[in-house]
Amino acid sequence: MDNVDAQELAKFSALAHRWWDPESEFRPLHQINPLRLEWIDGLANLAGKTVVDVGCGGGILAEAMARRAAAVTGIDLAARPLGVARLHALEAGVANVRYREIAAEGLAAEQPGHFDVVTCMEMLEHVPDPASTVRACAAMAKPGGWVFFSTLNRNPKSFLFAIVGAEYVLGLLPKGTHEYARFIRPSELARHARDAGLQMQGMRGMEYNPLTRRYWLSANTSVNYLLACRKPA
Repeated sequence: MDNVDAQELAKFSALAHRWWDPESEFRPLHQINPLRLEWIDGLANLAGKTVVDVGCGGGILAEAMARRAAAVTGIDLAARPLGVARLHALEAGVANVRYREIAAEGLAAEQPGHFDVVTCMEMLEHVPDPASTVRACAAMAKPGGWVFFSTLNRNPKSFLFAIVGAEYVLGLLPKGTHEYARFIRPSELARHARDAGLQMQGMRGMEYNPLTRRYWLSANTSVNYLLACRKPA
């Protein structure tokens, strides 16, 4: 069975038509995308690489990586966001990105060791078994390949900022976007990565100032954070 939560798929599918509206519920994804793109590209040098974006949704990151001259495959199990992603890429003339409705575990079985770069951003907190997704991402990477994750820390501050603040006070995200119990501590994600045979290369936090409406990367991993790993050559 796929490692998927049907309610999570339905939640994001219902908003699929708004995915590329930078003032919609997906505004935070549009705002953080340049930050995560630069971080990934700075480490992995995307040009000419084969890339898979796991849990790609409407394709915001996948299309941005394709614009950096990578050959990108975006995968998701929500059909409507994938349809939006395909249409946007077609309208934007981005030819080196394709989308498939398949689970990470399914693609890992189909194409093990195939990709130079694997990204799995803002997705682990939405699946029942994040360790399974991490293992699949590791399996898809070539020896020496890069694997990137981002998710939310689990502590009182992240509950206050990511759920109470972002969803209920500031309205940055729709209410119910996140479930606190599914947040993942950095130590837990690092353990999943090590168990999957990956070697940690770096971790960055992501912060937000509600007054200036600006995001930036920092050493503070108490709420949002990103993890870079490599598969041993």
